[in-house]
Amino acid sequence: MTPIRFTLNAAFMFSILGLSIHRTHFISALLCIEGMMLALFILLSFLSVSLQLPTIAPMPIIILAFSACEAGTGLALLVATSRTHGNDHLNNLNILQC
Repeated sequence: MTPIRFTLNAAFMFSILGLSIHRTHFISALLCIEGMMLALFILLSFLSVSLQLPTIAPMPIIILAFSACEAGTGLALLVATSRTHGNDHLNNLNILQC
């Protein structure tokens, strides 16, 4: 495994670890998800350059589009929960309540 792929795999794993451990604030969870999506984007970019298959070429752009949609939705949810609850702590949120 090349050092670049090892670094990107480690970044993805550290983002998953950060998402599972640091779940106090909603913004930290969103940043961990963004780190995972960025690592996936770079890994898919390297994969499409190294394999040079035409079917894999649009995959990094699709991942980037999903990442932008996820970031917009996440920030909208962050603003909505901070307006209704007064903070962004994840333990104060209960999904089952209206």
